[in-house]
Amino acid sequence: MGSSKRIIRAASAAATVALLTGCAIGPDFKRPDAPAESGYTRAPLPAATATADVAGGKAQRFVMGENIAAEWWKMFGSPQLNALIEQAIANNPSLEAAEASLRQAEELLDARKSILFPSVDGNLDVRRAKSYANFGGGGQAIPAYTIATGSVQVSYVFDLFGGSFRALESIRAQTEAVKFQMEAAYLALTSNVVVAAVQQASLRAQVEATQTILSSQEQQLDLLRKQLELGGVAEADVLTQLTAVAQTRAQLPQLQKQLSQVENQILALAGRFPSQEPGVLFDFAELQLPEALPVSLPSQLVEQRPDVRASQANLQSASAEIGVATALLLPQISLNANYGSSASSIGDLFSAGSGVWSLSAGLVQPLFRGGQLWHQRKAAKAAYDAAAANYRGAVITAFQNVSDVLRALEVDAEAVKAQVEAERAAAQNLEIAQNRFQSGATNFLTLLDAQRTYQQTRIALVQAQAARYADTAALFVALGGGWWNRSQDTAANTAAANDEPR
Repeated sequence: MGSSKRIIRAASAAATVALLTGCAIGPDFKRPDAPAESGYTRAPLPAATATADVAGGKAQRFVMGENIAAEWWKMFGSPQLNALIEQAIANNPSLEAAEASLRQAEELLDARKSILFPSVDGNLDVRRAKSYANFGGGGQAIPAYTIATGSVQVSYVFDLFGGSFRALESIRAQTEAVKFQMEAAYLALTSNVVVAAVQQASLRAQVEATQTILSSQEQQLDLLRKQLELGGVAEADVLTQLTAVAQTRAQLPQLQKQLSQVENQILALAGRFPSQEPGVLFDFAELQLPEALPVSLPSQLVEQRPDVRASQANLQSASAEIGVATALLLPQISLNANYGSSASSIGDLFSAGSGVWSLSAGLVQPLFRGGQLWHQRKAAKAAYDAAAANYRGAVITAFQNVSDVLRALEVDAEAVKAQVEAERAAAQNLEIAQNRFQSGATNFLTLLDAQRTYQQTRIALVQAQAARYADTAALFVALGGGWWNRSQDTAANTAAANDEPR
């Protein structure tokens, strides 16, 4: 067996020399430069957004270059939201599937690394046979005999032109793409939970506002009916108010349906079934609006967005595939070695004089494949061009997302301020209209118009508040979500927990 070990060592050494001295054919991947952009918007960002004296009405400041915490949702200051996101991260099936896909990709990468090393196989064969000395007839039969063979086979294809190296580079880049797809799934899950919580708070506030308005309208309807009995109003006024009450009441089922759907969504995100109780009820008073908003530098955005990083990894994989296709056009050199023993019985294997061995080398140069290899290489180049275009598109989309959200946050703040003013003016106008109507100083149509205006402004204010919370979460998503700080945040949380008094 000493000779077999020497053959294996020699083959391994030859493979190492070939790997070190061989050239990796095809383009060497160069990471694209970050766009030379100094900002996300045409106009400079304001020092602070508008303010309003209402939940979700605080001024927000954009802090350029500030880092983003991995657990960015904690800036909303809601223990209920933090607990819900922890449940979602632990139980959401989509995130579990993304994590399993990453593990699969990593295992396939480790398996693929075997192409850089020789393959070694052990073989044991026992054969019983009988033959004749002369096949032409009249020959003498040879007694049945047994042949036992044990051997070790070593084979290796030299990577002289780096085809195997490029193939490994490609699958390593594909694994990196899967990693960032998982990060994108993680970011999507956490942001969806935040948005669902905001939607629940918004719908609950809309239901409450609608019920309050309905109660006021019903009281006004009772008053009109009494006045009708006394002859103070026309029957048409009562019917008009009755219609307004019915219209407001008809809005409740739709809002309640949407609220039920959002609660089911929250359960599904947390990996639970709709028959279970939601367990969490969010409202705007319980959610804090983050005031200092970190904004990554434009040069950092392409490094932080999971979708851009996944697209970049796909670009590198496509680049490596050009090298793989090119290497297939060039000679392939292989080495095969076999060492073992052959005897008439298993017990005599490896006895003196029973050793057998062989050593062979081969070279294959494709000469004619009907243009297959050439067109495969051209296809690999086309795939690279497509991947490059997809990468540029992902970068442009990333900048567009950030720009859209920054502008939205400015507008949201102005909208909340305007809606607060409109809602308060409408409430005051309704109160005046009610008093004037009861004293007979105005007609019923004026009162009805004041009721409708107040109802519209009250619901619009709730929707404006929700938009501001949701767009704040969207900013963290557009900037990548801080996944690169997750290990640091985990270490900090662990240290803080260890420092707590017990």
